[in-house]
Amino acid sequence: MKIDRLIGILSILLQQKKVTAPYLAGKFEVSRRTINRDIEALCRAGIPLVTTQGAGGGISIMDGYSIDKTLLTSSDMQAILAGLRSLDSVAGSSRYQQLMDKLSPEHSEILTSSQHILIDLSSWYKSSLAPKIELIQAAIERKELIEFEYYAPGTEGKRKIEPYLLVFQWASWYVWGYCPKRRDYRMFKLNRMPEVKSTGEKFEARELPEFKIEKETVFPAVISVKALFEPSFKWRLMEEYGPESFQVQEDERLLFQFGFMDKESIFGWILSFADHAELLEPVGLREELKKLLSSMQKKYESRE
Repeated sequence: MKIDRLIGILSILLQQKKVTAPYLAGKFEVSRRTINRDIEALCRAGIPLVTTQGAGGGISIMDGYSIDKTLLTSSDMQAILAGLRSLDSVAGSSRYQQLMDKLSPEHSEILTSSQHILIDLSSWYKSSLAPKIELIQAAIERKELIEFEYYAPGTEGKRKIEPYLLVFQWASWYVWGYCPKRRDYRMFKLNRMPEVKSTGEKFEARELPEFKIEKETVFPAVISVKALFEPSFKWRLMEEYGPESFQVQEDERLLFQFGFMDKESIFGWILSFADHAELLEPVGLREELKKLLSSMQKKYESRE
């Protein structure tokens, strides 16, 4: 919409002081001629814009002219409210609904018009997650240490951390913070802690590093897997690993290739398909899977 683009141009000029027409054209994906018309429209609306030529030239707002830098269109407000509503889906209180009411007390039509976007971050474990999220939020705001029993592959035990961020990533909720025992920053999955407690102990906030955790770092693909699947399970390969993870063979079976973190993940995943999947490579793991299946068969036979 033109009005949204005009407000967007004005917002950029308020923040960056001076920009070029080609920059704005690229930013809004329109022609330079369209940008020139937009600049003329802003001038007609009473915004004193100045255009200078040559090196260092560009478009700017006349010195001394003052305007509120916070310019929100109705679509901007709808995006903000959709984000707040998504947080309300996991909150143990109504704080975000109250914030929405404060943001748009006289514009209820914006609240209702944004109902076509629904983001639910609560997961299947909403009843157990909401109290943990609320407690961790409060601990972050009060700068208090939290402690919890933690269960992870190959390890379990009590942890105590300085919480800094609640993170929704890879379809799960995590808390990211500093672990005094390990003297490093760690991320913990909320569903792996049966209970979280605030210790009441205060901590001095640290100068935080940039939060940047790549999937490849947390779940390194160290084992390359090749497997065959029945055609009826194409939907699941599409959903879990994407269309590029497999190729349709002449007999319509699906040749799957992907990287996994460990053999336990491979075995658990392959077995979840029952007899509709066949592990081909690595050959060593194929042999291990055969022994595992034989051991499982003996257990069931011993019960008879």
